[in-house]
Amino acid sequence: GAERYFTRWYKPDVKGRPCEDFCVLQHSNRRICVITLAEAHPLLQSGKTIKNINYQISANCSRLQNKVSGKSKRPCLFIFQMQGAQFLTELAPLCRISSSDGEEYTIYSCIRGRLIEVNENILSNPALLQEKPSTEGYIAVVLPKFEESKSITQGLLTQKEYEEVLLKRRSSAS
Repeated sequence: GAERYFTRWYKPDVKGRPCEDFCVLQHSNRRICVITLAEAHPLLQSGKTIKNINYQISANCSRLQNKVSGKSKRPCLFIFQMQGAQFLTELAPLCRISSSDGEEYTIYSCIRGRLIEVNENILSNPALLQEKPSTEGYIAVVLPKFEESKSITQGLLTQKEYEEVLLKRRSSAS
């Protein structure tokens, strides 16, 4: 379903951190966006094992406490007024992920909008994040404001542009 109904957009080197790339899957309805790790993210490279996923951003902010109410609780149908959803900026942290080698990665929203849900399934099964990052291993679902939904991808790269970034990285590494 992800390939059929979603367009992939990429945000490489978020906050100047090399290879910490994210993918935004934008639904064909141009509103719902699913935040995932991009293929080149260090957590998806061989040898990495996820030790911990934490949606507690600060002492006063937990993404797990996000409570959304509206006309429908199914994300793809969430086009009506929502109440209680946390508002996110492009650089709002969604969660922190620790790997067994001691590295910690902060996962960012990459787009502005309301947090619809976080994927609690990856808390009990972190392997989903690495095995199926574009489907069952997603990080969160975000709904941009209606008036921003067409411009939400400004500053993001298309699949082809992202592949060019990956090629440049490989050629500069060799």
